[in-house]
Amino acid sequence: MILDPQQQFKNVIEGAKNVLIFTPQNAGGDAIGAAWASYFFLKQKNIEATVVIAKDNPALERFAFLNKPEEIIESLAGARDFVLAFNTKFNKITNVKTERVEDELRIFITPEKGSIDPRDFSFIPAKFKYDLVIAVGCPDKDSIGKIYEENPDIFYEVPVVNIDQHTENDQFGQINVVDIKASSTCEILAETLLKIEEKSVSEEIAQCLLAGLIDETNSFQNKNTTPRSLQISAALMTKGANQQKIIRYLYKTQPLHLLKLWGRVMARLQWENDLELVWAPVFLEDFVQSRSNPADVSYILDKIKENYSAGKMFMVLYSENIGQVHGVIKGSNHEQLRAIAESLAGKCLGDTCEFFLSSEDTNQAGISVVEKIRTLLGSKTE
Repeated sequence: MILDPQQQFKNVIEGAKNVLIFTPQNAGGDAIGAAWASYFFLKQKNIEATVVIAKDNPALERFAFLNKPEEIIESLAGARDFVLAFNTKFNKITNVKTERVEDELRIFITPEKGSIDPRDFSFIPAKFKYDLVIAVGCPDKDSIGKIYEENPDIFYEVPVVNIDQHTENDQFGQINVVDIKASSTCEILAETLLKIEEKSVSEEIAQCLLAGLIDETNSFQNKNTTPRSLQISAALMTKGANQQKIIRYLYKTQPLHLLKLWGRVMARLQWENDLELVWAPVFLEDFVQSRSNPADVSYILDKIKENYSAGKMFMVLYSENIGQVHGVIKGSNHEQLRAIAESLAGKCLGDTCEFFLSSEDTNQAGISVVEKIRTLLGSKTE
């Protein structure tokens, strides 16, 4: 009998001992909720689990009201050993010692007889200490970003469970729990956990899942909200998830510096009707006066997206270094985003495109980018 992906997920979890949970490079609330829920679900089953996420991700501050995993890392340093092997069939080793000298680690090997034949040495990587990878909210491996670029082997040596709702998901896992009709990754994970092991969905897990679902649907106001989304949310609340607490923290209680930055950006928002694009420049003075920093731009983009449902693309440009402008675009049409990223010599990760321009004027750089997008997409100004 062929098992469905949810049952396959249950089976592979039961055999796991040490699990690594990946999030996208620009993880938002949906990915954070799914990662946290996965972590607590695994720990409840006495399975070692570790979440990989950038610790400077501004979304972490918004979701600080959730219980946080104890094991969070930014890189896979030390995730595997490398073995220096010596064939002792013809010449045994009687002693080994090491010595650190400036930037070197020296290994001294004493053979039983004569000299050592270099051909008897081999250098091999040991297995990763993780026996399962779970990727949440990642449409492809590239969306994981730098940590995937530095450790691509783990995706070929360790089984991967891919949990996601993006339409462009390329099914990169050995097990793909992917549903493009779902509102969010949290919805898919919640439905999966409630189906395979409902008794293990604790209040803590339900809270994480509902928080991600609410954030991704903008508190059930976005068009991606479906009757199934509401049913699953109700089931999570039955498990103890507190909807009002989540809404209070996500929408009613915001750090003052973010509200100040949001207010300054709101004053200069521009709408490009033919492109369905909302954009704004952010100046150095905005960061200084609001006591915020460029890491908060992701929050601003999310706020623009929440408040302008007619928009399909959302762009913010800001300057971190003199003479260079950093642009970030979010959108739902991933094919368009990839084309824009290519035309601007940038990169596209999931629903986010990033690029850099040489310019002294952030606003003028924005106008230039808008015209490039207009030319690229073949739009006509109304």
